[in-house]
Amino acid sequence: MVRRRRLALLLCVLLGPALAACTADAEEAAPAWHGGTLTIGTGPTNGVFNQVGGGYADLINRYLPGYEALAPPTNGAGENLQRLAIDDVQIAFTFADVAADAAAGKGLFEGKPVQFRALARIFNGQTHLVVRRNAGIKSIEDLRGKKVGTGPQNSGSEEVAVRLLTVAGLDLKRDITQVSASLSQMTSSMRSGDLDAMFYSAGLPTTGIQGLFDQSPGVFTLVPLDKMGQAISKAHPDIYAPGSIPKGMYGLADEVDTIAVPNLIVVPVDMPDDIAYRLTQLLFDHQSELAAVHPEGGNFGRDIAPLVSPLELHPGARRFYGVS
Repeated sequence: MVRRRRLALLLCVLLGPALAACTADAEEAAPAWHGGTLTIGTGPTNGVFNQVGGGYADLINRYLPGYEALAPPTNGAGENLQRLAIDDVQIAFTFADVAADAAAGKGLFEGKPVQFRALARIFNGQTHLVVRRNAGIKSIEDLRGKKVGTGPQNSGSEEVAVRLLTVAGLDLKRDITQVSASLSQMTSSMRSGDLDAMFYSAGLPTTGIQGLFDQSPGVFTLVPLDKMGQAISKAHPDIYAPGSIPKGMYGLADEVDTIAVPNLIVVPVDMPDDIAYRLTQLLFDHQSELAAVHPEGGNFGRDIAPLVSPLELHPGARRFYGVS
């Protein structure tokens, strides 16, 4: 393949503009950005980011010639942006709240802002607060004195959990025993009784949580979080929205109102515009294939995707959406 491309380039030089195909061949033969390897920061193995991110990697491998994509598991939103900052990943799935902190150099990124641009706003993450039915926990305030899993360290789930606990008036050091752990570790600890409650924010359904409910029918339930909406939005404006986990999901008898956070796909600022354009295009040209990997792969559209405020779209993504 390389030899054929070199020959094409040589013919272009020798024969000049008479060969109409030369331009296309020369572009095809141009060195691939980042050596042709794109690593995607996703999330825990039984979470939605990892599933959708794996599907996105498959699309790149099939439809973006010259590029190989990898989608290893990570701790999620915060870690993905930390790794993006050091070029350990070139595409990152993240939460809007974590991304806003990273861009501004706040929170986990205090004094160390990360430079990146967005390709798309995708599906929302719905915040799950899972408890044992017999634990007497009816509201977030009832977590006082309990052992609470807040998600993987430096994850978007942990960010949302900490913010919700704080606006609920709970001190993380005094009022609860906070446990930072992966989704699989938390669900295992919930089954064994080593945790009283766990937070996790992700698309629906989340495989790890589905497994917890399926393996222990009638033992666990979800606590509504909608009453925290006004408080968390006041503390952190223009990020969070009302969310819901529908009746029947995880076998729930009723819909559970919760807090939703937009999810984003972001890339480095130095990604070439053409690559960013083509990566954005893949999300929509082959969305049915992404939805086949996980239902949330189909739960975003071109009307919502460019709405990434307070972040900026990558110029290549702007060109795809036709926005200035």
